[in-house]
Amino acid sequence: MDWTILIASGVLEAVWASALGASRGLRRPLPTLVFLVATVLSVWGLAVAMQTIPTGTAYAVWTATGASLTVLWAMARGTEPTTLTRVLLLLGIVASVVGLKVVS
Repeated sequence: MDWTILIASGVLEAVWASALGASRGLRRPLPTLVFLVATVLSVWGLAVAMQTIPTGTAYAVWTATGASLTVLWAMARGTEPTTLTRVLLLLGIVASVVGLKVVS
């Protein structure tokens, strides 16, 4: 269950990062609210998961999940370029996260 919470928290990290960008410096109310709520829930989930998952592993999975999804979302929206190199590097991040799960 803690792994599910951890991955969900990583997804929320991507949500808050994207909302932060959309808030234009915390000047737009709705994206700012989404940023604040997603941030609190994301960090709370990380804290819950870290009760049974080692800190280094949990943090690496959390950040890798959030970073990967943030980049994928930006590429899907067309705000960042989609190149073979970028996709392969993201797959490397995902493979590393899976590897951490396998060895933990």
